[in-house]
Amino acid sequence: MAGCAVHISDLHRGANELLEVDDALVELVARIGPTLVIATGDLANRGRAEELARARALLDRLAVPWLAVPGNHDLPYTLPARVTAPGRTFGRVIGPTEPVFVDAEIAVQGLDSSWAWRHQGGRLRASSLDRAAATLAAAPPGALRVVALHHHLAGAPWRATRKLPLRSRDRVLERFRAMGVDLVLGGHIHQSTAVGLSDIANDDGRPGRRLALATAPGFGRPRPHHLGEAHGVNVVEWTSEAISVITLSWDVSSGEAGTFLPAARRLFCRANLP
Repeated sequence: MAGCAVHISDLHRGANELLEVDDALVELVARIGPTLVIATGDLANRGRAEELARARALLDRLAVPWLAVPGNHDLPYTLPARVTAPGRTFGRVIGPTEPVFVDAEIAVQGLDSSWAWRHQGGRLRASSLDRAAATLAAAPPGALRVVALHHHLAGAPWRATRKLPLRSRDRVLERFRAMGVDLVLGGHIHQSTAVGLSDIANDDGRPGRRLALATAPGFGRPRPHHLGEAHGVNVVEWTSEAISVITLSWDVSSGEAGTFLPAARRLFCRANLP
């Protein structure tokens, strides 16, 4: 069994949108034909309905199934709605804040890590983790088991420290490993990284699935002069034995129309293979 998905994050519609980058994404998806496009939050820049609608318009142009979860910028920026109805506008324009996609090749549980009281911080409720466990337990045998959320669990080492990782990430990672998760997708930091859990934690010789974490570069760039951020996407490919995370960065060095070019690739085992 083999498959392919495209992972984007941090569209930030309403701030410095570039039509040529959108068009390049549409062309990329049409060319590689992924099973699914996964968007891990911050579709909007200020949580406005019209911004979310522009994000949805781009996702609908892709002509393949897509799944999107909210980020901190998708919450309302005004009170009391930010506290009393944080997911209402997202739900009306985009869809469920914890969506699910399952077929024979991949099972994805989207999780809402946004936190009204901490704009940059993120957390997961116990009910969300229970939902993910139930979804993945019912996944078809051999399907890639994925959870997608906005806040990162593994950050790029050069990212500013104010972009905090998910709260209680050690506990959450242990729960994900117990669920048999193959891959965790996130965003938030506008920079890409991909690591295996065994890179940062001792597996203690336990057999079974291996867990990889991939953070997508920002698709949008709300601060165009901010150094250390680039438009980009991740392409995830998998077989029964391995997961490949390929980062594509927007490149205009040729002087012609820009395009997404491979910047990095990392391969992860799906099990403790001999």
